[in-house]
Amino acid sequence: MRTVVLLLVLGIVDQSISQHYSQFQWLSYLRGRRRHATWQAVDTDCPLECDCLSTFPTAMFCQNRNLQHVPYVPSHIKYVYLHRNKITGIKDGVFDNATNLVWVVLFQNQLDSDKIGKNVFSKLKHLDRLLLDRNELTRVPPNLPNSIRDLRLGHNKISKIPSKSFEGMANLATLDLQANVIEDVGDVLKGLKTLTLLDMKKNKLRKIPDHLPERLQQLYLDFNEIERVPAGFLNMNPKLLFVRLAHNKLTDKGLPSSVFNVSTLVELDLSFNKLEKIPVVSRNLENFYVQANKIKEFSLSSFCETTDMTNFSSLRMLRLDANEISAKDIPAEAAYCLRHVGFIEV
Repeated sequence: MRTVVLLLVLGIVDQSISQHYSQFQWLSYLRGRRRHATWQAVDTDCPLECDCLSTFPTAMFCQNRNLQHVPYVPSHIKYVYLHRNKITGIKDGVFDNATNLVWVVLFQNQLDSDKIGKNVFSKLKHLDRLLLDRNELTRVPPNLPNSIRDLRLGHNKISKIPSKSFEGMANLATLDLQANVIEDVGDVLKGLKTLTLLDMKKNKLRKIPDHLPERLQQLYLDFNEIERVPAGFLNMNPKLLFVRLAHNKLTDKGLPSSVFNVSTLVELDLSFNKLEKIPVVSRNLENFYVQANKIKEFSLSSFCETTDMTNFSSLRMLRLDANEISAKDIPAEAAYCLRHVGFIEV
């Protein structure tokens, strides 16, 4: 009889507790009851599949769990970490309960574009970072919120980007599209007024993208199939500081005269191309990489128009190795022009 009474009491206690919790909260309560109180105390609203630490009350950690779906996200969560799982799709409404999300981290899953709802992210008006790199995406997810500042779509299978994919995303500062199969972006970048970093290395681009945003500072186009640089390229993009065009198909014919002689440029990488001459660069350039080309002569005028004590280059790094020149081809006057270069690799 005592056993029956005890079971009834326990049943009443559990039932009374369950009345104050939703289905997900009740599961979390059972989960939390199995844990002893430590600094890793579990939020009672946290889904079974994840960890919610008292030290980071607005973060939900669900990475490396072999998850195949996105779990329930409590309304107070702002940062959700779902990377390195086996998630293939995301249905509309999954994040509707957590509209205050700021970071959504979903890299290194198995996301399929056909299995992502059209409005999965549309209600996340405070979303700042969306990390979808290293998945199986063939398209840019639709209806992305305008609040996003950092969008990572690298290492996917995206081949085309419709012109309105980033429409209205005036806050986007970083766009990572590296390691896809993109041949051309058309005018998709035209409205990205605050974009400062564009990474499109390891694609199939045959030309430098059109309509680069006016505030762009870093442009990474390594490992493509680009054969030429348009005349006035840097004049049209006066705030560019870092340009990387290594591992392309550039030739002397594809470089207009003085196309890189612009004072704002800090780093220029033209390595692993087919250049036979050193292009003329600005005296303000600090890092210049032209190794592994077919350069046959060292032209000091590429760095300094005149050589004297007052005219010298700001170069600190100059790589010329793996070309068809040697140290003996560098004239003595280079010591004046290139006085800040610690060592010229040839």
